[in-house]
Amino acid sequence: MLEKQLIIESVNEDGRKFRPSDWIERISAVMGSFGSDHRLHYNKSVQPKMVNGEKCLVVDSCLEQEDPAGYRYIIKFAEENQLRVYRQ
Repeated sequence: MLEKQLIIESVNEDGRKFRPSDWIERISAVMGSFGSDHRLHYNKSVQPKMVNGEKCLVVDSCLEQEDPAGYRYIIKFAEENQLRVYRQ
């Protein structure tokens, strides 16, 4: 099975909740853009979602090709903050 998504939880590898609690929305907003309706639209490849009852950042594998710098930024952020990451 091909892994299509990277799931980044809002929890450190040692089980502590990561702060600030709105980091997922912040990254999603940075990766998004404003539409002609003057509203923020999240990038289809970077979305805040509920996964197993937890708020997570879901990153589609296509982002690595579409926006390598953005993909590296997200991966580096997760690594530096020791966030739980798994592929689905």
